[in-house]
Amino acid sequence: MDTSTQRAILNIMIHAALVDGQKSENERAAIRDVAESLAGQAGGAALAGVYQDVLLKRVTLQQAIAGLRELEHRQLAYEMAVCVCDADGVQSQAEQDFLASLREALRLAGDDPAIASASQADTIAAAAVAVPAATPAFAAASTRDAELDKSILNYSILNGALELLPQSWASMAIIPLQVRMVYKIGRAHGVEMDQGHIKEFIATVGVGLTSQYVEQIGRKLIGGLVGKAAGKMLGGLTGAATGMAFSFATTYALGQVAKRYYAGGRVMSTELLKRTFQEMLGPAKNLQQEYLPAIRQRASTLSASEVVELVRR
Repeated sequence: MDTSTQRAILNIMIHAALVDGQKSENERAAIRDVAESLAGQAGGAALAGVYQDVLLKRVTLQQAIAGLRELEHRQLAYEMAVCVCDADGVQSQAEQDFLASLREALRLAGDDPAIASASQADTIAAAAVAVPAATPAFAAASTRDAELDKSILNYSILNGALELLPQSWASMAIIPLQVRMVYKIGRAHGVEMDQGHIKEFIATVGVGLTSQYVEQIGRKLIGGLVGKAAGKMLGGLTGAATGMAFSFATTYALGQVAKRYYAGGRVMSTELLKRTFQEMLGPAKNLQQEYLPAIRQRASTLSASEVVELVRR
């Protein structure tokens, strides 16, 4: 995948991220920061200015679409747009209208494989809306902490494994699984929460919803790992390893911060939450190396149906 194709797909992703006017200014700023940070990564210099291209209309959506001449790249662009729209929940009417127009502009027929693939992201987003089943609080603090540490590690391994899958919808499950994890941590401390509270907590810590997904996919774009050719993944493993480390570390750090927050009676300030999360990221990245074999093993057993079931739990 050449740099002009990468730019065109990222352009379409950013259009998808911004189409819903309900997104907060903080989330929009996070999307901008992610797009700009991708330009500073190895192999990503050619992506510099894509966010500004969209914001200032220097490159329109139609121009970006026109730059995708290969069918597999048009399919990929549509899959990515669907996943970005699904990142913060079930699609709004504006997002549905955008995707319908995009599908037509990309000249994708109703039976195109990209439509079927994108439906997996829709399924995961729909599954994520349901409130998780209640879990009993642990009787003793020592037992509770040990069980929560085990649960956080399992979620981190799972989310790292999702980054190793070639399917575009795989990363879509990471955010709902993080929401599930935080819910269970709060519930273990006797705190009842809804999805709105959990997503607000995650955003406060500094893990944006849509922006996190744009970053995950952007890393894959740079590494040439998104999409399939003759049933095989494109490119090497560098981009996948980076995404795996990112998802493992953010999930682990988020879980540990949530555990401290709910155990302490939810009195940590926004500044302290963000600082604690950043402090946890370093050790979490180091821990990922230790559990690399477990992450690879988990990836080898994951199927689409299992991912959807995990999101529903």
